[in-house]
Amino acid sequence: MITAFIRTVILYFVIMIGMRLMGKRQIGELEPGEFVLTMMISDLASVPMQDFGIPLLSGLISIFTLLAFSMLLSCLSLRNIKFRELLCGKPVVLIQDGVLNQTAMARNRYTLDELLEELRGQGYFQLRDIKYAILENSGHLSVMPFKQSQPPSAEDLKLNIPDNQKLPVIFINDGRILSRDLYQSGHDEQWLKRILSERGISSPREIFLLALDTNGEIFYIKKEAAS
Repeated sequence: MITAFIRTVILYFVIMIGMRLMGKRQIGELEPGEFVLTMMISDLASVPMQDFGIPLLSGLISIFTLLAFSMLLSCLSLRNIKFRELLCGKPVVLIQDGVLNQTAMARNRYTLDELLEELRGQGYFQLRDIKYAILENSGHLSVMPFKQSQPPSAEDLKLNIPDNQKLPVIFINDGRILSRDLYQSGHDEQWLKRILSERGISSPREIFLLALDTNGEIFYIKKEAAS
């Protein structure tokens, strides 16, 4: 029992480290090679966890070999564009200047139903609204509608809106002060205590969320009373 636990924990952390080395991607955004690598690593990890007759080192060597091979291919693809296209493929234009490229759809086995579903998911229900649609390597469909089908921007409406928004910064998360974010934003805990005191709050533990929003204003949510 203890052996199974230890082997599982070791393999879990090895795979987690490997996934971090691959970069931050969602499953649907993996390149074909990355997806294959993920499937192979999961299969290799499951064998030593289930069969104690197989040395753990054998599974780890196979996993590390795949990770090293994947990193080598990534380095080569960064240095060589043609190799990158061979390994990852190229984006494909499915709609160009409003014209549907049926040949490209057939070559990529991309059906009309799939195209319409993707367009609806992005808020476009008519094919004639789309000027360009590009099938990315990850399988995501990037869409650029015609100008008349785009929602108006502030520039289109001649609105003079100052561009002074900043990223929101969270200072308290579920009663815990995030000191690093607090100091990086140019504040300290004395400032935070004063902010809480001004709002009649005696302790950060009473706060579920407190942040500086995009306009530089304090936004907070108190914790709900336990039922």
